[in-house]
Amino acid sequence: MRRMHFRLLAGVGFAAGVLAMHGDAASAAPALVGCDTTKGACWHPALNARWQYQLQAVSGYNPTGGINVGIVATPYTGVSPVAPSVFDIDLFVDESISGNNSTPNTAAVNAIHAAGKKAICYVSAGTWENWRADAGQFPRSVLGNKNGWPGEKWLDIRQTSVLLPIMEARVQNCRLAGFDGVEWDNVDGYSNRTGFPLRYEDQITYDAQLANLAHAYGLTVALKNDVEQLADLGRYFDYAVNEQCQQYGECGGYTTYFLANGKTVFQVEYKLNLNRFCPAANADNRNAILKSFDLFDTPYTPCR
Repeated sequence: MRRMHFRLLAGVGFAAGVLAMHGDAASAAPALVGCDTTKGACWHPALNARWQYQLQAVSGYNPTGGINVGIVATPYTGVSPVAPSVFDIDLFVDESISGNNSTPNTAAVNAIHAAGKKAICYVSAGTWENWRADAGQFPRSVLGNKNGWPGEKWLDIRQTSVLLPIMEARVQNCRLAGFDGVEWDNVDGYSNRTGFPLRYEDQITYDAQLANLAHAYGLTVALKNDVEQLADLGRYFDYAVNEQCQQYGECGGYTTYFLANGKTVFQVEYKLNLNRFCPAANADNRNAILKSFDLFDTPYTPCR
């Protein structure tokens, strides 16, 4: 495998153009930017694409960046093991494997592609994470309350002139690493106790700009959770990733704003028994899996 060189690029280019047009925390929703097929394949998953969600490395899979790319499991609906066709993994190799926090997981992406499968690049866009290589680029003014996970704080998403260049550098690294799409996490800060007076409109503006950023680099993009804004954001995003919509009775909007428009829904549940969510998920054509909160390779049970 040829060694690739990565760098966090300066905040110029697409993000600068977005800011010139909209400024910080613009009240009007940004114009939709379609996926740029001159920059990438603009892959769209099949509606029935089985997925795996692994954000924690496993030491037995060091050659593939800690990711178990050969995982199989018996689904709720069958007796024979099946394999995922889509993997949602972190942009970077876990430090426990690489010895640093700045190695993009090209090893996993290459192995996933060699098996004819696709890789989604996990990036948190709504929280500061103290272990990231670019953590020092976030000024204290954008850091809010802790979000419940160790080392993470909510971001002031109104300060787009600060945040979008950082996020653009991240999405460029997703593209350079060979990923097929992007999952921006923690994009529902307005409905949480962030420490900032975030408005519904602030979140719409920021999330739409994030979708446009991914599209500008030829990557498709997932809307993560943020179920209260599906109606306003569905048109910007190509598919959805949801945690626990069955547990909280929040799955209905995905049929209206994603599946009815030919957009795939990836669902993960952590606490429910399979028979409490798989029948409904399968009937509605959501690609649901059962995992534990730590998101290692296992446990893993797909609904179909």
